[in-house]
Amino acid sequence: MLALAGCGADDIASPGTGGDVNITIPPAAPAPTPTPTTGTSVAAGACPTLTNDASVMLTDRGTISGPTGSYRICELPSLVTRSVTLPKLAGVLYALNGRVDVGCDGGFSAPTAGAPHASTTVGCGTLTADTNVTLSIDPGVVIYARTGQSWLAVNRGNKINAVGTATAPIVFTSQDNVAGLNTDNSIGQWGGVVLLGRGRVTDCAVGTVASGTCERDTEGAVNLARFGGADDSYNAGRMSYVQLRYSGFVLSANAELQALTTGAIGTGTTLDHIQSHNSSDDGAELFGGAVNMKYYVVTGADDDSLDVDTGARANIQHALMIQRPGQGDGLMEIDSNGRESDTPRTRLNLVNFTAIQPQASANNDAGTRAAFHIRGNADVALYNGVVFSPNNECIRLTGAADTALRATLTARSVVMTCNAAKYIGDGSYTAASAASAFGSGANNNNDAFTSTLTMTFVNGANEDAVVPTDPTGLSSFFAASPSPYRIGAAWGGNTAWAAGWTCNSGYAPLGGGSNCTSLPVI
Repeated sequence: MLALAGCGADDIASPGTGGDVNITIPPAAPAPTPTPTTGTSVAAGACPTLTNDASVMLTDRGTISGPTGSYRICELPSLVTRSVTLPKLAGVLYALNGRVDVGCDGGFSAPTAGAPHASTTVGCGTLTADTNVTLSIDPGVVIYARTGQSWLAVNRGNKINAVGTATAPIVFTSQDNVAGLNTDNSIGQWGGVVLLGRGRVTDCAVGTVASGTCERDTEGAVNLARFGGADDSYNAGRMSYVQLRYSGFVLSANAELQALTTGAIGTGTTLDHIQSHNSSDDGAELFGGAVNMKYYVVTGADDDSLDVDTGARANIQHALMIQRPGQGDGLMEIDSNGRESDTPRTRLNLVNFTAIQPQASANNDAGTRAAFHIRGNADVALYNGVVFSPNNECIRLTGAADTALRATLTARSVVMTCNAAKYIGDGSYTAASAASAFGSGANNNNDAFTSTLTMTFVNGANEDAVVPTDPTGLSSFFAASPSPYRIGAAWGGNTAWAAGWTCNSGYAPLGGGSNCTSLPVI
């Protein structure tokens, strides 16, 4: 595994150098099938038939065993050409063997019969209409990557419908996790899930912002996985009650994915109750588009817990971000990587969050150096939040030479536990002006807060005593609920949302239904 240097929005960020990186790349032959010593699952006798279309037939790759029992390996085709549903069946695991595309890429805008479009998706050829493929996944389904180069790409003009439940989440994970080889430090064992859309984006790979033709390519993809368009309401489908474990494998030189990558998706996409666990890069990275997400949990990201850039406009409420002790970079990086004159400006509205970073971030990437790094044509509003980063600066603001284009910060009812320095300023910001932007002592903000968090992430008396700020003025997406309304991600009477559907680790006991090192038994 390469130890990659940290970088901005034009390049994927560093996976870091700490922790064990356990990677298993099996041969083409079926994986070995040792007899499990424990567990209750018994491999099904065969893979299910999804449709009568041979192009979406599952391939039977034999069986695989681990601590939870044995399973039939049912491998998805490299290109899903028809809408199908993966049912939850006893003794069945679904597998990715390399990149799996959901439908063909329909391009910047939907192709029409009068204007044929050549899809960027391998094997798709010329399109005259969107393929409109939906990959549906039933509650409780486990999909695992048979190789480190495996990842799922939901192309423009197609959808995912991965909807689990609080008691039966959908799990995307690695072969090592199935085999019971992982620990709390395992990372980087497969690619991740990538949702591609037609929202507006900056930092163009093709086209220009000025002409309204800007598109980008998914970082690390050897074959094009393009995103961008002019539709910020684009619907890439729905993901709810989903775990994404041990992702972030290097796909090509100096580039890798994170657990969840959104490329210019729009407000028509539904994202809620999503956990990223032990990604070797970011927990999630949002490139362009307009993204709404609620109930986001990220544990153990080896780079940033949240990365928002290239013109993304994101609304996120109820976010819990916990880094592994001694690992990880910043908790957040929000920017457009020096493209200050590009529009739309990157914008993040983050409401009701708890962000926990036990260590200084410089151990992996000296470029960030703070829990929250805001730079490069970005506007950030932080409402009703708790930042616990006692060994690190909490906020770093980097401003453009033209102060009219520099990053901005608005904080309301945010409390922080930081090191003595607290702030870093770059460019047109100094540490003092960064402190002024946060505004401790006004708007219920406090940068000298004494934390009383309990159960790792649940508000204590001090957190509950902070007066919250109504977030509904930021966007109609936000709600001042449930009652009684507090700051942070979880407080007395509002902790159940993170329990059951998540997985637990030694550093983040969330009340999940299983340990992250083990498959759930449903």
